[in-house]
Amino acid sequence: MRLYGLKNCDTCRKALKSLQDVEFIDVRADGVPETVLSKALTHFGEALLNTRSTTWRGLSEDERARAPLELLRDHPTLMKRPLIERDGELFLGWTAATKAALGVG
Repeated sequence: MRLYGLKNCDTCRKALKSLQDVEFIDVRADGVPETVLSKALTHFGEALLNTRSTTWRGLSEDERARAPLELLRDHPTLMKRPLIERDGELFLGWTAATKAALGVG
């Protein structure tokens, strides 16, 4: 299982604390593999973009109008977190549905 997030993100830390045998990938330092990013965008659509983030607020209107995949490639911190990959299946956010699907209380 892989968790894509930020090491200073409280939600990502909560998820890491609850999950066993997880590989943490810091999107700021390591980025997100193109295949995972494309699959996540196909699966979650624009919900993958965190439009409440500081990074989003710092973008110009022209930048915000770019394709989501380009934005996420250039600004990986725009991705909603955490993005969890388990056996080819993707989960977004640390919601009750994600916790239930992963078997976490």
